[in-house]
Amino acid sequence: MAIFYIIFGFFILLIFNVMISALSTKMELSKQKSERMDRVTNMILVAMLVCSYLRVLNVTV
Repeated sequence: MAIFYIIFGFFILLIFNVMISALSTKMELSKQKSERMDRVTNMILVAMLVCSYLRVLNVTV
């Protein structure tokens, strides 16, 4: 279960990073703003993935 969730989390982060990169390019953001947006998005996604994993873990136990 944990290995599946790690792979799932990796793909979710990859997809969102590609979308954020495309958005930054389309909006012509500066390098600094683009990096900050990437960092904030990744922190929020990791927090959401950890919370959802803990919720799944509580349901299966």
